[in-house]
Amino acid sequence: MHRTLSTMAGPTGQKFATWLLAKNVPCITNSPTRSYNVPAASEPFLNGSSGQYVEDMYNAWLVDPSSVHASWDSFFRNSSQGGAGYQAPPSLAPLGKNELPVTSFLPALAGSTGLGAAPISEKVIDDHLAVQAIIRSYQIRGHHIAKLDPLGINSADLDDQTPQELVYKNYNFEETDMDRVFKLPSTTFIGGKEKSLPLREILRRLELTYCRHIGVEFMFINSLEQCNWIRQRLETPGVTDLTPENKRLILARLTRAHGFESFLARKYSSEKRFGLEGCEILIPAMKTVIDKSTDLGVESIVMGMPHRGRLNVLANVCRKPLHQLFTQFAGLQSADDGSGDVKYHLGTYIERLNRVTNKNIRLAVVANPSHLETVDPVAQGKTRAEQFYRGDGEGKKVMSILLHGDAAFSGQGVVFETMHLSELPDYTTHGTVHIVVNNQIGFTTDPRFSRSSPYCTDVARVVNAPIFHVNADDPESVIHVCNIAAEWRATFHKDVIIDLVCYRRNGHNEIDEPMFTQPLMYRKIKQTKPCIDKYAEQLITEGIVNEDEVKSVKAKYDKICDEAFERAQQETHIKYKDWIDSPWSGFFEGKDPLKVNPTGVNEDTLVHIGKRFSAPPPNATEFIIHKGIERILKSRMEMVENRIADWALGEAMAFGSLLKEGIHVRLSGQDVERGTFSHRHHVLHHQTVDKATYRPLCNLYPDQAPYTVCNSSLSEYGVLGFELGYSMTNPNALVIWEAQFGDFCNTAQCIVDQMLSSGQAKWVRQTGLVMLLPHGMEGQGPEHSSARLERFLQMSSDDPDYFPPESDDFAVRQLHDINWIVANCTTPANLFHILRRQIALPFRKPLIIMTPKSLLRHPEARSSFDDMNEGTEFQRIIPESGPASKNPEGVERLLFCTGKVYFDVLKAIKEKGLESKIAMTRVEQLTPFPFDLLKQECAKYPNAQISWLQEEHKNQGAWNYVQPRFETTLSGQRAINYVGRPCAASTATGSKNAHLKEVAQLLADATRL
Repeated sequence: MHRTLSTMAGPTGQKFATWLLAKNVPCITNSPTRSYNVPAASEPFLNGSSGQYVEDMYNAWLVDPSSVHASWDSFFRNSSQGGAGYQAPPSLAPLGKNELPVTSFLPALAGSTGLGAAPISEKVIDDHLAVQAIIRSYQIRGHHIAKLDPLGINSADLDDQTPQELVYKNYNFEETDMDRVFKLPSTTFIGGKEKSLPLREILRRLELTYCRHIGVEFMFINSLEQCNWIRQRLETPGVTDLTPENKRLILARLTRAHGFESFLARKYSSEKRFGLEGCEILIPAMKTVIDKSTDLGVESIVMGMPHRGRLNVLANVCRKPLHQLFTQFAGLQSADDGSGDVKYHLGTYIERLNRVTNKNIRLAVVANPSHLETVDPVAQGKTRAEQFYRGDGEGKKVMSILLHGDAAFSGQGVVFETMHLSELPDYTTHGTVHIVVNNQIGFTTDPRFSRSSPYCTDVARVVNAPIFHVNADDPESVIHVCNIAAEWRATFHKDVIIDLVCYRRNGHNEIDEPMFTQPLMYRKIKQTKPCIDKYAEQLITEGIVNEDEVKSVKAKYDKICDEAFERAQQETHIKYKDWIDSPWSGFFEGKDPLKVNPTGVNEDTLVHIGKRFSAPPPNATEFIIHKGIERILKSRMEMVENRIADWALGEAMAFGSLLKEGIHVRLSGQDVERGTFSHRHHVLHHQTVDKATYRPLCNLYPDQAPYTVCNSSLSEYGVLGFELGYSMTNPNALVIWEAQFGDFCNTAQCIVDQMLSSGQAKWVRQTGLVMLLPHGMEGQGPEHSSARLERFLQMSSDDPDYFPPESDDFAVRQLHDINWIVANCTTPANLFHILRRQIALPFRKPLIIMTPKSLLRHPEARSSFDDMNEGTEFQRIIPESGPASKNPEGVERLLFCTGKVYFDVLKAIKEKGLESKIAMTRVEQLTPFPFDLLKQECAKYPNAQISWLQEEHKNQGAWNYVQPRFETTLSGQRAINYVGRPCAASTATGSKNAHLKEVAQLLADATRL
């Protein structure tokens, strides 16, 4: 094994490495052969295990030359000036010929300060090195034996064995050595101002720091500066001491947390509330993180959390009015639209004064489903968006706090996906404080059956986040850890983990019986005093409070709850909007809810954007782009000159025109900068200079809004959730997530089902997020063919049996009432309009677009600028415009379809000369369903057989959605039949030949009269 110079982290290590190089020592090695001659140009004593000792001496000498023995001072000073160390510190190897005895060089370790001091034995050197090893072992492994479980029955890391490195006798120390004094290395702060301590005191201080109620994992962090920062805040004597005022504050906050749960238990004993009993310290912990962060400059905090303790957090951290919380138990009707959600899923938004720091703070708790950890990326996206709009590029003003359960934190993959966004330039939130409510059980499952890792928090090691395990029944240790965590986040802008090891006093919910599955644990829990009682007794013993004061604080909070309860009894309705996590102030006020602003733009704008998008970088002679890109740009410029747009141009013109209007556009997803199918190229790369890029859409206008296009990590669940959160923050932004292939979207199905399709109904939470899902049967196999259009349509909330009253505002009223919009556009102009319509609407709805693959360069899939100019708009359907439309009575077949199949069948119709016999109408917007336009189109062709045509299998695609709606449209007057592939389990065949046969059959069926 070799430790090369490059592994020495931090500025001090680098200085030592430089010094070693100057001494011609190539590396530090564990070679068993170590000897030296004096004088020498290079010192072999620097090799081997003594290298660490020498490094410690050198580090200390850099700080204060007088802190090391005169022989070391002379050696380092002389060596730094290019000479040999005339009093070289010794090797630990046996003496050889011409070697000087070890005792000649280190009299300081024997307690002497003079050069002529009595010699010491090699054992002294070995013992000092052993003490260093012990200190380091506590720093690395002390957490394994920390007393973290309040119940005293479990080991937090699933292993109750004491690491051998923490047993001093394994270092050849005996009891007689315990009072020997040892010099402390520079890698510890346990001495405070003392530079030497007896071994007994060294071990005592290490035990107090690393093995009592706080266990810390941090030595895996690859930054010496960060490791020393943590060591200093943990090891410095007296660092955990709190003032009496701070202790009284902890008691008051604990009283509120405990009192709230007790009040709910009395008033609503049969209701599920997923209480915090057993981890009431969470409330003082969160408030401490908020206090410290606010003091360090944070003005807004976004929180994501599961159901456990949510009501308590809303009440005592956010200070949500208690009567609003209590009305949620009353089962009242809502005064506004929506289906609502259970009380322990609701979010909130509060702006209030932080009384501890006397600074204003904005707190938001993001609403979430029961699907654990789903809220994590959503909260991160919302945080990132707030930082963006505030210009908070370093995360100094906006931060996030995420709460987790132990089983979910180690069990849910989205945690890992979210963690891996934390350091990505376009996704980082510059540090998140994660708090794990580790009640050592997952519903009914013990930790040893729910995770393979020692700790539930081990996933955080992948991002070098320090992990603080702490006994939740030691409030002062918890508060100390929370202060460190908040300061860490503010200092290094990196994630940090607080693992609150606690217990769950009740079952999974209040009406669940935990003794069925954890009888021994719950027998112990019944014998355990609540944390509030233990801490009150401690403060009474310390003389900080008396019993009357404790009772008074409890009574005061009980009175507050009683008064709020009485007020809640007088309420007759609940309001969902009281629970929204991101109110869009001023967005809805003063607007006609059914007026859509125009989406067409003037030709000058189209031409300007088209030319800028098609031009090479301004310094084209210096910025070398790929030859293939040159051809693409040239082709684009020709289209602009001919007033034609393909798919990439239509999209770019939508983005560019919005940017001109001051609308921020963000496009995120896997490979979106280039585009999966190499059609977009929104980032041009210099071919000879690494990381040199040019972004055309960022350089359209001098005063345009920012455009963000960013390749994401290879994640759907986490990244889609992130973009959803981003879109929730500001309605005046176009936020888009594109799947690499639409088939992969179902990895994020939880976000789609639980939040995107139903978020407005449950939480009055609007979003204009756009999903671009490449979709189409092109012989690429079952995983590269279908975005599962049928699933999105099946979740649409319009009634198939109800034909809305026809009126001038029919289309926008449908959009207002639907839960989301699903489209399958076939022209660049329609893509242009539907993207711009997202901003033009007076409300926000999610938009799901089935985007093409083969149509990206299809010569027929192009649009004239005339279709995007002022006065034009999105076409919900594109009716037949060929020969069949000239003689509708003579048309024998009317085909309705959606997507690229139109172009395949149109070609077959032309080849057979059936243009006057078969009419084709494209349905561009599937939901809300265009009842009115389809009714007109059917009436236009009175003699035609009506068919729905699709390339997907019969049990997939749009057929099952459109069939009942067509029947409602036709009112039983006419029938509609199906043309397409038969039912199948898979979305597509994996055989190219089979695919071609299916296409041939589809075309034959579609053109048969």
